[in-house]
Amino acid sequence: MATLPILDASGKEVGQYEINTEQIVNRVSKQLLHDVVVMYQANKRQGSHNTRTRGQVSGTNKKMYRQKGTGNARAGSKRTNVRRGGGVARTVKPRDYSYRLPKKAIKTATRMAIRSRIDDGEMVVINELKMDAPKTSQVAAILKNLGLENTTTLIATAGDDTNVYKSGRNIAGVTVEPVRQLNALTLLTPKRVLFTQEALDKVKDGTFAGSTQNTNESEASA
Repeated sequence: MATLPILDASGKEVGQYEINTEQIVNRVSKQLLHDVVVMYQANKRQGSHNTRTRGQVSGTNKKMYRQKGTGNARAGSKRTNVRRGGGVARTVKPRDYSYRLPKKAIKTATRMAIRSRIDDGEMVVINELKMDAPKTSQVAAILKNLGLENTTTLIATAGDDTNVYKSGRNIAGVTVEPVRQLNALTLLTPKRVLFTQEALDKVKDGTFAGSTQNTNESEASA
């Protein structure tokens, strides 16, 4: 059982939030977290790298000079990889790096990332985060009051909140995501995570997208 202080927008403690991390996930597997994070990073790779072989660079195939009698080393085409402007010996071509791990493993890793943030004391809970209109300065002031100024932070909301999203996206190092879109990479990349109380309720109840209430966790963690 973990007890987290609930703060308001001014940074004042207004209550405590109790959550049983065992209900989120029974254990944290660093290997599974690593595998899922690497998968997300690989899927983000553009894979558009391209180098030219000696057959693709411009230039003649004619032998540069005769084989013997010049005092120079033997040389063939000027497009060889050992000469400037020549082709590349071991080329890399455009490719797709994306792959997919089992869905159960991905969802379990999301819950493991949430639990690890709680266990490590890197989660901040705010009672509510509501705005009438987009206002970047307002979110920046809240983060400052919560001790999250100049710190990479993920703000997790219970649902899609356009005002909060537009207010936070212009702050360097701050990302805003609804709890249903969280994954292991977005949770582990920033130094701190800021959850609204309503968003953490969804995690506690198992009603967010990372929930696998009817799956076998041991199979996903294997």
